Amino acid sequence: MKIAGAPISWGVCEVPGWGYQLSPDRVLTEMRESGLTATELGPEGFLPTDTDELKSVLRAHELACVGGFVPVVLFDDDHDPAVDLAGPLESLVAAGAGVVVLAAATGSDGYDSRPVLDDTQWSTLLANLDRLATIVADRGLLAVLHPHVGTMVETRADVDRVLAGSSIPLCLDTGHLLIGGTDPLELAKAVPNRIKHTHLKDVDAALAAKVQSGELTYTDAVKAGMYTPLGSGDVDIAGIVSVLRDNGFDGWFVLEQDTILNGEPADEGPVRDVLASVAFLQAVSA
Repeated sequence: MKIAGAPISWGVCEVPGWGYQLSPDRVLTEMRESGLTATELGPEGFLPTDTDELKSVLRAHELACVGGFVPVVLFDDDHDPAVDLAGPLESLVAAGAGVVVLAAATGSDGYDSRPVLDDTQWSTLLANLDRLATIVADRGLLAVLHPHVGTMVETRADVDRVLAGSSIPLCLDTGHLLIGGTDPLELAKAVPNRIKHTHLKDVDAALAAKVQSGELTYTDAVKAGMYTPLGSGDVDIAGIVSVLRDNGFDGWFVLEQDTILNGEPADEGPVRDVLASVAFLQAVSA
């Protein structure tokens, strides 16, 4: 079973003002000490953009790179998302990654709101997904789409539209799907052949419901602890892992527990929850 980490579990995020950002050295050191052997790259600027420096940093921490999260605007006829993809793709190729995790960005910072697309914009989005998937494939990597709260692909209707109108595989993010109104276990059962990458999150369903109703913004819910260590929330992580493995999934299980830090942790900090998630996943996969 291939288990990787992600810097967002240490509070490292591309959203301006998200929270206190820990140093790359601390994040990568704690990731490796947690028993993880691979990572996603994190937001642009977290790790060096110079490809030689990037490879050196990963090598120094004995971590492979599995992929990276790349939000791009896909629905605007006047904007070419391939330009936004180019830099991250070079880094991922150089780092030996296998996956580019695309998200259908709104064009605004953060994940607390999103516009409504018309049919023409949806057609542009779907065509761009397939075009970017081809660009990525030509470089020897696999592009997947990440349904994500506060992006243009959030709800089950959005996911179904992508499944019907594009050939791109999915990143099964168990948390974002649940918050967006999709049962991730049901989706894993329904379209196992479209799932090529996973982000494993557990979720406090009561807080997720407040996001769905508009009572809380996504950011405020994360601050309130909406994401919990695997096995301590309301997502059937064990069932999802079992279904995927039974259907031949051989991709990465990336541990992600989105976190917002107020400052340098006074105690062990985010790694405590990472260790709990690693232990849970190892137990259910034994």
